[in-house]
Amino acid sequence: MSELQKDFLFVLIKSLSTSEKRQFKLYVNRLGINVDAKFLLLFSELDKMKEYNEEIILEKKISSKQQLSNLKAHLYKQILVSLRLNPSHQNNRMQLREQLDFANILYQKGLHKQALKILDKAKQSALELDEKTIASEIIELEKVIESQFITRSIDGRADELIRQSSEISQQNRYATRLSNLSLKLYSEMLTHGYIKNDEDREKIIDFFDKKVTKIDLKKLNFTEKLWYYKAHVWKNQLLQDYKYTLKYAYQWVELFHQNPEMIKSHPVWYIKGNTYLFKILFIYGSIRGIEKSFEKFNNVVKSEIFVHNENSQSLIFLNYYNTLMNLYFIKGDFFKGTKLIPELELKMEKFRDKVDEHHLLILYLKIASMYFGSKNYQNTIKYGLKIINSKGNIQEDLLFHTRILILMAKFEAGFDDDYDDFVKNTLKFAKKMKNPSDLHFNIVNFFKQISDKNSTEQMSAFKEFEKQLKESEKNRYDKRTLMYIDIHGWIISKVRNVDVIEIIKEKVKTK
Repeated sequence: MSELQKDFLFVLIKSLSTSEKRQFKLYVNRLGINVDAKFLLLFSELDKMKEYNEEIILEKKISSKQQLSNLKAHLYKQILVSLRLNPSHQNNRMQLREQLDFANILYQKGLHKQALKILDKAKQSALELDEKTIASEIIELEKVIESQFITRSIDGRADELIRQSSEISQQNRYATRLSNLSLKLYSEMLTHGYIKNDEDREKIIDFFDKKVTKIDLKKLNFTEKLWYYKAHVWKNQLLQDYKYTLKYAYQWVELFHQNPEMIKSHPVWYIKGNTYLFKILFIYGSIRGIEKSFEKFNNVVKSEIFVHNENSQSLIFLNYYNTLMNLYFIKGDFFKGTKLIPELELKMEKFRDKVDEHHLLILYLKIASMYFGSKNYQNTIKYGLKIINSKGNIQEDLLFHTRILILMAKFEAGFDDDYDDFVKNTLKFAKKMKNPSDLHFNIVNFFKQISDKNSTEQMSAFKEFEKQLKESEKNRYDKRTLMYIDIHGWIISKVRNVDVIEIIKEKVKTK
């Protein structure tokens, strides 16, 4: 995997489908390039490789070491040009850009009326599709042509272009403000995580309010509303205000359902909106809510209006299996859920190069949790260690809660050999976290306490810790910590001496 990540050209070639490889070769032949051209030989050699090996290329004298970098860059460019010509990669945005390019060519040839005719049609399509950035570029070229040549196209042409330019400029300002706000909040969530105290909360609210002042939702068009809802979803995620996260995630998805033609233009944002909607419904334990929305989502992505490509397919994969696993969790169907794991792992391998490591590790955590619920503690530890031993840049919360799940599994299975060492290492990890809370340390200390107690003393420790967790659930900043792994449900099951599945089923909401 590390070699794949180092060489972009190799990754690109390995991502090509059989039809895309065939088209590339046809494209090269159409150019009249000699079949022995070095970049084509390089393509064939890389296509045959299972792992990237530069030495083989040099041994076969396809290129010298000094020329290889330039040859690879040339091949990379030619593959992209070929892919751009592939109908499967065409979308509204690319088609509009193509029309703009055609108009530029006609303009440079002095065919001004023909250029304006193409621009006018492209502009109408861009406005209908809410592609304001491209529409703005089109209008700018129209203004250049109209200001340089006496086209006499229509009366009042200058006033019309000025009006359109001003309107789109204003809309772009709104879209830029909202998109910048959304991106900042999303970045904040990834880099610093959820807020930990009232001071963090006030900072986020103050920052957000300053950016959305004087924005009237009723006056926004599709793209601006989309960014508006995104910003609110990410803000409320940060604040852990799940009631409002649910509200805006639902409006995000409904915006697409009310404008189905936009699903084709923005498939990724349709998937992402549903991803947040399903996550929050999972937090609320709403089985009916998830199943209803999940069915609608699956119907849309399987319909003719949905554009499928490798990127959207990888996102659908994540959304589909995360949601299925979540449904098994809130229903307590752990044994049924484990039957899905072999299929899930095959899919994970298929999409490994298309999905970032963090999301794959989230799936490993779900697998480990599913095995824990089905009392397969050895596999719980096995998949938990996959996360801990990963060398990528992983969120602290994910690593911490994976460690806690492993401690739960070790305790249940009676794996005493390295239990104490694992507790010590987890405590060290908690101390190194950027913003650890008292709850983090309380959880680790609990596992430290119960290691050397007899069964009666352990029960007392479980009861005492259950009281602490009840208080923690009242603290809005501790709620998120208790959502990753249902340690509270596990503690309650020990206190009541019942299966954890029974505790989960008591929490299920069927509304």
